[in-house]
Amino acid sequence: MQKNILISSIFTCIMFYNSFSQESKARLNHTAIYVMDVKASAAFYQSIIGLDSIPEPFHDGKHAWFRTSPGIALHIIQGAEKKKEYYKNQHTCFSVASIEKFIAVLKQHNLTWEDRDGVKMALTTRIDGIKQLWLQDPDAYWIEINDAKD
Repeated sequence: MQKNILISSIFTCIMFYNSFSQESKARLNHTAIYVMDVKASAAFYQSIIGLDSIPEPFHDGKHAWFRTSPGIALHIIQGAEKKKEYYKNQHTCFSVASIEKFIAVLKQHNLTWEDRDGVKMALTTRIDGIKQLWLQDPDAYWIEINDAKD
C-alpha cells in the first residue's frame, strides 16, 4: 500500500513539474522591423514573400502585421529615417514549397537574389540538400528563402 502511495506521489510530482516547465517556456510571438515606407514594405511581404495580412490594432497607417506561421507574426513599423546596412547572417528565413516557383516570382518583379557567398542570381545547396537564396526587402533587411519541408 505504501509503495502505491509513493509511486502515485512521484507520478503526481512529475506531472506537475512537466506541466509547470512547459507553461513557463517562452515562445516566439512576433518579430518587428522598422521601415521607411510601410506601404512599400507591406506590398513586398505580401506580393513577393506571400504573407497574409492580419488585423493590427493601431489603424494609423504606420503599421502592417502579417502572419508568418500559426501564432507568429511579422510587425512592420514605419518611422526609419534611412536604410541601414545589415549583415546577411542576421536574417529572417521563410520556406517555400518550390524555390523554382519563387524565383519565377522574383524574375516577374525584376528582383535580384544571391547565394550564401554573394553570387548574384545563384542558389546555395546546403549539405543536407536544402536549396536556399537570399534577397533584401525595400529597407535592406536580409531574407533567406529555402525549400525546407519542416
